[in-house]
Amino acid sequence: MKKKTTIYDIANALNITVSTVSRALSGFPAISDTTRKAVVEMAKKLNYSPNKLASALKSGKTHIIGVIVPSVQAHFFASIIHCIEDGLKDSGYRVIIYQSNESVENEVNGVRTLLEAQVDGIMASLSLETKDVSHFAEIIEQNKPLILFDRVNAGLKVPTITLDDFKAGYIATKHLIDKGFKKIAFVTTAHQVKIFNDRLEGYKAALADHKLPVITDHLIFGGLSIKDGRFGAGKLMRNHKPDAIIAGDDFTALGVIQKLKEIGETPPEIGVIGFANEAFSAYITPSLSTIDQHASQMGKECAKMFLKMISQENPYAKMEHIILNPSIIERESTDKKG
Repeated sequence: MKKKTTIYDIANALNITVSTVSRALSGFPAISDTTRKAVVEMAKKLNYSPNKLASALKSGKTHIIGVIVPSVQAHFFASIIHCIEDGLKDSGYRVIIYQSNESVENEVNGVRTLLEAQVDGIMASLSLETKDVSHFAEIIEQNKPLILFDRVNAGLKVPTITLDDFKAGYIATKHLIDKGFKKIAFVTTAHQVKIFNDRLEGYKAALADHKLPVITDHLIFGGLSIKDGRFGAGKLMRNHKPDAIIAGDDFTALGVIQKLKEIGETPPEIGVIGFANEAFSAYITPSLSTIDQHASQMGKECAKMFLKMISQENPYAKMEHIILNPSIIERESTDKKG
């Protein structure tokens, strides 16, 4: 294996001291421009790369942030990560991504792994399985910033960036009612996760405000996936057939649409709406109406909040809770005629 170039190699090549090389690479003002230029050119010639771990040990900062998400396959989370990276790059921070794949065990391992990597802070969106959040306590105890986004837990006294999910559920339901749908079903997760519970409560409130009943058989609790959407739609169409279906997310809504088309109920004959505005939602047939959760804005707010937290001696001195407003994107799947 080829030996890694060190500052000692640069010093030997130029016949100068190691301390001079170190100061030249660090931009020390007392070093002449001629010496600095010679050191930089030799460093490039010898393919020198600085020992970031040693620098981190010296400064106590790695300039690395850990981000834990349920899945990067979802455009929603990928967009958030992109905007976090974009919002932090000018401050010299890089991002390590860890997927929980909706597993609390993976999430626990993710926290441990990121802390072992000496990250300067962690941002996380909780898995569907997460109820006990004690594994996040070590981050707070180390006085490192912890920010929860999208899926949060009130038991953790940390800054959060969320969507108004009650409103999201309400406006999705009201949109269907305004389009003339009356028997509206809801296919969502069985996991007790705040954002999905809030959406369900918004759905119930919208029905109540429009004098429509909540029909127990119209509530399907399972998972959030294309498979679960197909199962939910099939079950609904066999018993107490609705005229519209709200899906817990866009992937579930895609499964709903697939199943409805198979049995000859092409939307918007049966209205369908999802959540998240995934990239595919505009391109399937029919195109999917959805609630935009403003992933880009959520990512930008995460980055801004982190930079505020690290500027304080106590990152938790100012506890911010930012709530974003959802908006509806109307497409063909709810465009009922007449």
